[in-house]
Amino acid sequence: QVQLVESGGGLVQAGGSLRLSCAVSGRTGSNDAMGWFRQAPGKEREFVGAFRGTITRYAESVKGRFTISRDIAKNTVYLQLNSLKPEDTAVYYCAIDRLPYYSDSISPKDSEYDYWGQGTQVTVSS
Repeated sequence: QVQLVESGGGLVQAGGSLRLSCAVSGRTGSNDAMGWFRQAPGKEREFVGAFRGTITRYAESVKGRFTISRDIAKNTVYLQLNSLKPEDTAVYYCAIDRLPYYSDSISPKDSEYDYWGQGTQVTVSS
């Protein structure tokens, strides 16, 4: 069973930075996509970014400010959040989309993802 555990959230002032971590345990596929999503109060969960292999895709609202990286040895994926804005306030989730070997997609749809972490709160004050 795949498990995802996020950490690193907190309270930060506008313009500040945070780094979120997602520790992955269990067996994952070599072609799986790893995504980050967020959900603000009263809003639907939205796509932040995802990668599969060497390909990364970001939402327009975070492009140039957020960066996804991974440490294979630690089986951990990171989301670096820079130049944070109050509108970035949300619970951030990491998720895995199990993909067959022949797939080349990176989906922005949360319904496509199969495993989810519990989320970590990011609050940006103005």
